[in-house]
Amino acid sequence: MTRLQLEHIIRAAATIADVDEIVIIGSQAVLGQFPDAPEELLVSREADVYPRSHPERSDLIDASIGEGSPFEHVYGYYAHGVGPETAILPANWEGRLITIANENTHFVRGLCLEVHDLAISKLVAGRDKDIDFVQSLHHYSMASPGILQARLEETDLSAELHAIVAARLARYTKIDYTREPRSQK
Repeated sequence: MTRLQLEHIIRAAATIADVDEIVIIGSQAVLGQFPDAPEELLVSREADVYPRSHPERSDLIDASIGEGSPFEHVYGYYAHGVGPETAILPANWEGRLITIANENTHFVRGLCLEVHDLAISKLVAGRDKDIDFVQSLHHYSMASPGILQARLEETDLSAELHAIVAARLARYTKIDYTREPRSQK
């Protein structure tokens, strides 16, 4: 997906949901911060989106411009209507959203996850495609290991899941992110 295609999805999704802000939480959110991201980060044909003020309208987006829709058949890409609960994110992620708003979006605000928040959500999900995405971010030096570590600590995870995500992060950055267990008093 290209930045221009994401802007088209933002515009279409906002029109369908009758809102002026669309949150982008999937991999294509990288286009907010890096409009010319390397191709291997842009292989997805879908953008995971939801209306910020009315997340319940995601179903309308999915039904109108989602997978298998005439929109996808015409343009070759589509929106996947999701909810805010779809991604597990670090605390205060909403304050770091990257805005896309221009003539192509009809000045609707596309709110993209900041790349470190996006990477943490991918590491938590842990699917092969998510891990590949984070490896590519690291390869292209698009995410700072120190910031990733801080964001991991800001993410509300069970101790078990935290250990899994820390191990995944360590594998890709060669930095040990595991933490000592907290003493029980």
